[in-house]
Amino acid sequence: MRNSVDLMETFWKEVWQTPGNVDAVDKFVAEDFVVTTGGRDIVGREAFKRWIREFQAQIRDLKFDIVHTFQSADGKLVSARFRISGLNNGLMGFPADQRLIEFTGNAIWHVGPQGRFVRNWVERSAFELFRDLQGISQVNDVFAVARQ
Repeated sequence: MRNSVDLMETFWKEVWQTPGNVDAVDKFVAEDFVVTTGGRDIVGREAFKRWIREFQAQIRDLKFDIVHTFQSADGKLVSARFRISGLNNGLMGFPADQRLIEFTGNAIWHVGPQGRFVRNWVERSAFELFRDLQGISQVNDVFAVARQ
C-alpha cells in the first residue's frame, strides 16, 4: 500500500488547493465513497464533488493549509489537522459580507484495498465560526476564529 499521508496530501493539493479542479476527486475516492461531515453522510463520488463545489463557493479566495498528518501502522487510516481561511461568501447561510474567516478541522480517511479513499470523517470548528459570523465573538474571545 502506498503511503497514505502522501495520498491524502496529494488529494488536498489537487482538489482543495487547486481552484476549479474538483473532478480530480475521481482519481482519489471510490465510486461509493462516503464522507460524514456535520453529522450527515454524503454518499457517492458525485455527491461528494457537489458538496465540495458548494462549500468552496461559500469561501472566496479559499486557502487550505495542512497542519499535521499521520497514518496508522498498516496505512489503512490517515488523519490530518487542517486550516481553512478566506472571505465569507455566504458560509453557513450568512450574508456574503466578504469578512475574513478562518477555522480549523480534523479529517480521518479510510484507504481501501484499491488504494483509494472509501470513507472520510470530518469535524470542523463550526461552533466558533458560527459565533464569529453572528458577530458574537470578540477579538480576545477564546472562541473567535474570524476577524473583521
